[in-house]
Amino acid sequence: MNLTNQTDCKLSPGRKVCMLAYSFYESDNRVMRYAQALVARGDQVDVITLGSSQMQPPFEIVDGVNVHRLQFRQRNERNKYDYLYRLTKFCAKSGLFLSRLHWEKKFDLVHVHNVPDFLVFSAWWPKLTGAKIILDLHDILPEFFADKFRQPHDSLPVELLKVVERISTRFANHVIISNHLWYDKITGRSVPPEKCSVIINHVDLDVFGCKRIRKDGKFILLYHGGLQRHQGLDVALRAFAIISPQNAQAEFHIYGGGNMKLEWQALTNQLGLGDKVFFFDSLTMRQIAEIVANADLGIVAKRADSFGNEAYSTKIMEYMAAGVPAIVSKTKVDEYYFNDSVVRFFESGNENALATAMLDLMTHRDRREELARNANDYVTHNNWNIKKQQYLHLVDSLVSPTGLASTQRVVNSISCL
Repeated sequence: MNLTNQTDCKLSPGRKVCMLAYSFYESDNRVMRYAQALVARGDQVDVITLGSSQMQPPFEIVDGVNVHRLQFRQRNERNKYDYLYRLTKFCAKSGLFLSRLHWEKKFDLVHVHNVPDFLVFSAWWPKLTGAKIILDLHDILPEFFADKFRQPHDSLPVELLKVVERISTRFANHVIISNHLWYDKITGRSVPPEKCSVIINHVDLDVFGCKRIRKDGKFILLYHGGLQRHQGLDVALRAFAIISPQNAQAEFHIYGGGNMKLEWQALTNQLGLGDKVFFFDSLTMRQIAEIVANADLGIVAKRADSFGNEAYSTKIMEYMAAGVPAIVSKTKVDEYYFNDSVVRFFESGNENALATAMLDLMTHRDRREELARNANDYVTHNNWNIKKQQYLHLVDSLVSPTGLASTQRVVNSISCL
């Protein structure tokens, strides 16, 4: 990752775009892909985001992107009110900061990323003064909130979040939705289809193209990402406990953060896996790419009875791009995009089925190689390097004077993918 001083970076003239995200820029691959694609063609991009460490400077240029860190965050929210307080604080600060930055730079477009949906209102001044606004729904917030805080889907807070979703999507000039299942849901309850596009989390081959260098004789199973309940880490740990005695060289490495990390560590100790399962902190995307390239199996154990059933898992294509076979639970969204020729499916929530899949691939190298070959072909035709042009066309169509007609053409082309 190349860092430069502000005075050393002279960008070519082009669109002026601001990204706004309640996330850590270096580990948010979706935001990074958009920003870097714009910079690569000569646009000027500012990103307003969080800091993951108090050691990080409030401003930094990262690969040509101006990164402004407004607020330090630890993922240790005690309850939903603590979580909401931090979100609201960031929204207030980002609204003021964005307004000042827009006064100086006159952005053509502001691309706002949820969670939360109402972060889009931080762009009120740019919209009032002519900038176009994109709201990018990484996650659908009502369902995400219900799963994170164990709320009934018809509870008052969840219903209120659906109202916020409708208001937020209508405020934006255009809405990007991160998978086709959610496109159907969002357009059915909140926003007209002609105002929306689907752009899934395609893997960036420029990042996930590292070479394997590990030669220590171990067999590494890997999970990287959030440690929320819907990711099914408990299922994966129990499955690994079943097969671990049969392979002395097997280890399970888990990278990520979240308020359930201590719970998963406690379960690891309870299962007697303290010397076989290792937890690591979250890393930047480029660091994770090196970790993925040196794994033997990727594990995606999402629950199909929760938010994870329709939440697209970016890590699947990251494993595929690195030549690492992936074992994936049968969820609605993953069966929509993949099949048994490119990943090894197992029944979601079934630790015995996952253990069987683990043991099968661990002991049959030919099956691992077949999955890797098929997955490589899939990724060759489905990656960010190919698909990013659709996003760039969408940006241009919104900003240009003839944006309305051209945007509709882009929407139609993206939604067919």
